[in-house]
Amino acid sequence: MTAPARPGPPPEPDSAPEPGHDSESDRPLDLIGVGAGPCNLSLAALADGVPGGLATAFLEQRPRFSWHSGTLVDGSTLQVPFLADLVTLADPASPWSFLAYLRSRERLFPFYFAEKFHIHRAEYDAYCRWVSDNLTTLHFGHRVDAVRWNPERALFEVDFTRLAGTGTGTGAEAGAEAGGEETVGRAHARNIVLGVGSEPHIPEPLRPLADAPGVPVIHSADYLGHRAGLLAAGHVTVIGAGQSGAEIFLDLLRARPAGAEGLHWLARTEAFAPMEYSKLGMEHFTPDYTRYFHALPEKTRDRIIPGQWQLHRGIDARTIAEIHDELYRRTLHGGWPDAVLTPGVGVRTAGRLATTRIELHLEHLQQGTRSRLTTNAVVLATGYRERPVGRMLAGLDPYIRHDSSGRPRIDSEYRLILDDSVTGSVHVQNAETHTHGVGAPDLGLVAWRSATILNSLTGKEPYPLPHRTAFTSFGLEQRENTRVPAQANPLLPRPVPLSRRG
Repeated sequence: MTAPARPGPPPEPDSAPEPGHDSESDRPLDLIGVGAGPCNLSLAALADGVPGGLATAFLEQRPRFSWHSGTLVDGSTLQVPFLADLVTLADPASPWSFLAYLRSRERLFPFYFAEKFHIHRAEYDAYCRWVSDNLTTLHFGHRVDAVRWNPERALFEVDFTRLAGTGTGTGAEAGAEAGGEETVGRAHARNIVLGVGSEPHIPEPLRPLADAPGVPVIHSADYLGHRAGLLAAGHVTVIGAGQSGAEIFLDLLRARPAGAEGLHWLARTEAFAPMEYSKLGMEHFTPDYTRYFHALPEKTRDRIIPGQWQLHRGIDARTIAEIHDELYRRTLHGGWPDAVLTPGVGVRTAGRLATTRIELHLEHLQQGTRSRLTTNAVVLATGYRERPVGRMLAGLDPYIRHDSSGRPRIDSEYRLILDDSVTGSVHVQNAETHTHGVGAPDLGLVAWRSATILNSLTGKEPYPLPHRTAFTSFGLEQRENTRVPAQANPLLPRPVPLSRRG
């Protein structure tokens, strides 16, 4: 009996032609992906395995792949298991899996003995870079400027700018650093997938300070680049009670001297609460819940989402324990650490007192009391928001159907609902929380969503997906009464007329 062939390593990258600039530039692509973060990187990896092949190109304005590089604090781990890589939950045999990455680095045995179910964030970033370095359909340094529908050709037109240079910045900054020239191009595709990701959210009261040059008010996305300056500051305030805020507070706490920590940790939430991580609670991040949520009325969905913050914005229980342990350790010789942790607080306004001091005007949301806090630096662990794409999609706006709040309507297969005259599809990734729920940004659903999109585009189901993924039934099934009448069921006795009953 012949042994089955073992999957080999990913193919070496070729010099793939760039969209709109090769000898076959007039030939439309099956798919153009806008952005190359983890979501579209997953789609590119799974598209690489579609039988018969797909003509695809993924355009990303950054010069190379990078995943939250400013938050890769030493020791920080993903909050999802390693199986939530780019492909495994849709195709465990894919050559682009995390385990395949370990094998290519000859690290399978060390990983096996490490018994790590949750890998370090830095390792996830390295894994994604390995995939991006080996896939030939990714084109970095390409900024998409406009997407429009061409009714005469029944194709999407994608205008882009190829950013020159090899600088370390992103987008146009990279080209400017090297002093190179930018060139423009146009490509055509039957389908589009938007995966532009999110951008750091700066609360309005702090935006003027964050935008001012030289003022030490930074978003957590840039933490590592400013860490040395923060450690040197006399007092640092961290705002935000999610995982990033907790990791940054812990990192600063460990690095500052006992008794002179000079730290405040503030949050609007009512508590520094753990993330919901029970087995059944985690089933909110299954396709079953996604389908249930999508079928709910718009107003019901909007009412549910704010109350689910602890499903995805809480803190890992281990991180909470490590913070408490570190604070407790600093009380062993008497006294309390110079660290204040206060939940339930909002920042009303903020301003500069001097070149080295910042004043925060605070309000306790339950007490209704107000106070002021003077600090030397502020780290905003205030999360991310969907990146606006209105300018890029201005040419498609007349075709896009919106809900009552002006948001794009998105069907169950992640397609924008467009006018019937548009025969192509525009799919979205990590931009559908309002229609698909809290799982939209979760890494655990990345592969499943990519497989759903590819199944929809090809109509051939190259990635069969499970019909059931959770033990929980999230709603009551609405079925008509299909019970077979007794007299028609041969397995039951026929009813006896009343006149014959004894």
